[in-house]
Amino acid sequence: MSGHSKWATIKHKKAATDAKRGRVFTRLIREISMAARGGTDPTTNARLRTAVASAKAENMPGDNIERAILRGSGQMEGAQLEEITFEGYGPGGVALLVQVVTDARNRTVSEIRHAFSKNGGNMAEAGAVGWMFERKGEVIVPKEQASEDKIMGIVLDAGAEDLKDDGSSWDVVTPPDAFEAVREAIVKAGMTPASAELGMVPKSYIKLTGNQAGQMIRLVEALEDQDDVQHVYANFDIDEKELQAVAG
Repeated sequence: MSGHSKWATIKHKKAATDAKRGRVFTRLIREISMAARGGTDPTTNARLRTAVASAKAENMPGDNIERAILRGSGQMEGAQLEEITFEGYGPGGVALLVQVVTDARNRTVSEIRHAFSKNGGNMAEAGAVGWMFERKGEVIVPKEQASEDKIMGIVLDAGAEDLKDDGSSWDVVTPPDAFEAVREAIVKAGMTPASAELGMVPKSYIKLTGNQAGQMIRLVEALEDQDDVQHVYANFDIDEKELQAVAG
C-alpha cells in the first residue's frame, strides 16, 4: 500500500517523543478554529467533532480546545486565518497537496515555494494534481493489536470500504461519512490507532527507491516543518525499511 501511510505512522511515533509535539498542538488548534466557523457544537459540526476528537487523542487540555473554538467562532479576538491548498510535484513526478492555515498569505507562499525548490520539487497550478486524490477517512492500526480477520469484521461492519496490509500496520480506508463510526468501532474493540484522520488519499502511487526516496522524504519534512502547514499529502510508495532508514 501507500508509503505515505507508513510515513504517517513513523511521524506519529516521532511526534510523541520529540519537540515536534508542540507543533502538533499548534496545528490541531488551528484546525479546531477553522472548523468552528461552521458552528461551535461538535454534535452538529462533523469537522469540529473530528478535530476535537483528534486533539483529545493527543491529550490536549480542554481549556486549549475551548479557546480555539471561541477564536474560530469570533467570540474571542485572534489573528484572521485563511485556508489555502498548494499543489506541486516532487522527485520522480510524485504529486503533492499541501494544506495550510495562515494569517500571512504572501509569506506562506514564499516559504512553500522555497521548500519545494530546495528539495527537488516544484509548485504547480491549482488543479494540476488535485484530481489524483480523493477525500477519505484513514485509520492506521498496528498489526500487533489485531489479526486480519478480527479487524476486518469490525471495520467492514462499521462502514469501512477497504482494509489494506501496510507492512507493520493495517490501513483502514473509509468514506468520509463513515470515518467516525469506524474509528469508534476500532477503539471500542480495544485497539489504539497510530493515526486517524480525514484527508486526501491518492488514487494511485509512484514507487520510489534510493536517492529519490530520500529526497522525497526530505521534501515532505521541509514542508511539514513550516509553521503554517496543516497537512501534506503525496502519492509516493517507499518500502518500510527504507522509510525507517531515512527517518533515522
